Amino acid sequence: MKLIRLLVLSCKQLIRHRVRTLLTLLGVASGMFLFTTVQTMQRSLDKSTRMTASDTTLVVYRENRFCPETSRLPEFYLDEIARIDGVREVIPVKIAVSNCGASLDVVTFRGVPADRLANYAPEMEILEGSYDAWRKRDDGALVGKELAAKRGLKPGDAFEAAGVRVVVSGIVDSPLPQDNSVAYVHLPFIQQASKQGLGIVTQFNVRVNAGEDLEAVADRIDERFRSETEPTSTQPEKAFFAQTARELIDLISFTRWIGLGAVLAVLGLIANAVLLVVRGRVKENAILQTIGFPGVAIGYLVICEGALLGFGGSLLGVGLATLFLHVRGLSFGNEGQVMALLPDATVLFSGMGLALILGMGASLVPAWTAMRRPIVESLRS
Repeated sequence: MKLIRLLVLSCKQLIRHRVRTLLTLLGVASGMFLFTTVQTMQRSLDKSTRMTASDTTLVVYRENRFCPETSRLPEFYLDEIARIDGVREVIPVKIAVSNCGASLDVVTFRGVPADRLANYAPEMEILEGSYDAWRKRDDGALVGKELAAKRGLKPGDAFEAAGVRVVVSGIVDSPLPQDNSVAYVHLPFIQQASKQGLGIVTQFNVRVNAGEDLEAVADRIDERFRSETEPTSTQPEKAFFAQTARELIDLISFTRWIGLGAVLAVLGLIANAVLLVVRGRVKENAILQTIGFPGVAIGYLVICEGALLGFGGSLLGVGLATLFLHVRGLSFGNEGQVMALLPDATVLFSGMGLALILGMGASLVPAWTAMRRPIVESLRS
């Protein structure tokens, strides 16, 4: 009950100085907006590159090639890979991208056999349109929901990128983040559109029977094609992403320093605001102590004000960052690999929790100063 009363009194004290409180909240919100955006990048990168026991996908690429334009494998490798022990499902993929380098605005087309996609990716859900509509159109595309939201696409719309013009046959949602930021098209269509001809694909995506078989199956595949004119390099999908998107990873890794700078700025801003509050309220605190408020209560009152500033600013900053990232549908692309930037609950709650702790931590010194100041000295000041 006493804590609730202190919170109510803290709110009243902050409302008394509306302009100062509003400016502090805006400053904290700006810092937390930046922190949330950076944390979303770090979290998305971690999800895209961290191996888990449930991972069962391998990527078979041309050895010593990293860009989709330079990886060219014969499509007849498909039957050979399917016969290798431990392989559950395999699908040939031809990739065309609008920009092979690191970019925020990249469109990736994945050409796959129309009759194999449903079996290879049963987890993919059609939100709008249908598989049948896609199978009937040679230039049809199943567009990931993030890409569709970013481009404002719906079934029946036509769009063009990377020199390829397609018609949207459906919008898909997948638990695999990469599928939500690409467009699936017919394999012969993208092979002809890319002018590399039929029978050539960029990679093979392989599903194995169990996660512990990944390395063994990868070795068997590479061993099978070691003496061919087009040898292969097979890796788990997330390890492949980490290797091919090195520029992207270096760029995002650097942003952690920007996030640290935002945290320090929030800490300094709250500490300065609370210190100004304590200095401007010396006589009021002395009067409170005179009528019976213990020094500890004065200290708690100051800490509550700092916590409210931190938490209120974080609500505003984290909320705006979440809205911005969802509305803009940002995604990073590099060497044909796409990573969507979407904040999850971990990022949101960690941001608000951190701001609350920063607010309380920044108030400790001002609170100690207010508690220890003699009443007589305060009344004479």
